[in-house]
Amino acid sequence: MSTLRNKVQLIGNVGQDPVITDLDGGKRVARLTLATNEHYKNNQGERITNTEWHTVIGWGKLADIIEGFVTKGKEIAIEGKLTSRSYEDKEGNKRYVTEVVASEILLLGGNTNEG
Repeated sequence: MSTLRNKVQLIGNVGQDPVITDLDGGKRVARLTLATNEHYKNNQGERITNTEWHTVIGWGKLADIIEGFVTKGKEIAIEGKLTSRSYEDKEGNKRYVTEVVASEILLLGGNTNEG
């Protein structure tokens, strides 16, 4: 059991073009949303699709790869870890977010929005 750790693997489609931010000190970060789908049949035999949305963060060279190759609709696989943080919004309310900090990305099929 000592090999278990915080590890996430997701395959899905990018929900919108990634946002790339250049930070102080030359650091770069990419932020994107990833949709994963689960399919099952309900009690009536109807096929149901459940879509989950994940926020994915990529730092440094990974941000450069995301900027160059990842667009809305692209199918990708990512591996990373879950992180949680909190912040105060403009109205002073405390907000909590859970994000996947990617360590690897694999570009899969073409864009789903290509016709």
